[in-house]
Amino acid sequence: MSEFRLCSVNELEPGAAKRFDIDGHRIALVRIGDDFYAIGDRCSHEDFSLSEGEVITEECEIECWKHGSTFSLTTGEPQSLPAVKPVPVYEVFVKADDVIVKVS
Repeated sequence: MSEFRLCSVNELEPGAAKRFDIDGHRIALVRIGDDFYAIGDRCSHEDFSLSEGEVITEECEIECWKHGSTFSLTTGEPQSLPAVKPVPVYEVFVKADDVIVKVS
């Protein structure tokens, strides 16, 4: 596992998502309150960026802007159709003021 700095804590507002390309991985970093989540940024239904979709803070999900599938930010599992395959999730943590993701 390798660790990569994505951004500082203050660079991502609560309820927002941002795309990062790290070591061959396309990652959507999502902030809900003071918690950060990192999932694969490609919808498993079609190749659209999840970071461009709506963050559903109450459900801890993100919605694909193109066809409306939602994905759990904790498991990557699809929560609604048309997606039926999960997206990868990545371990993410805050160290000092930096948001760090672990990728293999």
